[in-house]
Formats: sequence, structure tokens, C-alpha cells
Amino acid sequence: MKEEFYIERIVRIVAGSFILVSLLLAHFHSPYWLWFTGFVGLNLFQSGFTQFCPMFNILAKLGVPRFPKGCCPK
Repeated sequence: MKEEFYIERIVRIVAGSFILVSLLLAHFHSPYWLWFTGFVGLNLFQSGFTQFCPMFNILAKLGVPRFPKGCCPK
């Protein structure tokens, strides 16, 4: 069975990757990278309340499906 990636899953992967990379950069390069970590966290926090996420909109415009075919139409 082929597992497909959907918008919600990709958003979580990208956000987690941004946080991990910025923490590594803060440790090995400059502590100013922690501002980027804070920005990602703040964006996740606000999207939980407002349902607005820029990455979600970008992925939707790129044609990434929101749900599996035949499931959960909105």
C-alpha cells in the first residue's frame, strides 16, 4: 500500500525540520537563530487559534491534496 503525504502531515514535517535546523544553527553558529525557532513556534501557536497557516496555503497552491481520495470532503 502506497502511503501518500497530505497537507497536514507535510506542515508538521516542515515545522519540525525548521525547529531542529534552527536549534542546530543556534548551537553551532549563532544564538540569533533562536529567533527563527521562536517565529516558527509563534506561527504554530497562532494557527491553532486562527486556522491560518502560510505553509498550508503554499502547499494547497502547489496541488498537495488535503485528504485521501474519497475521504472527508469539506
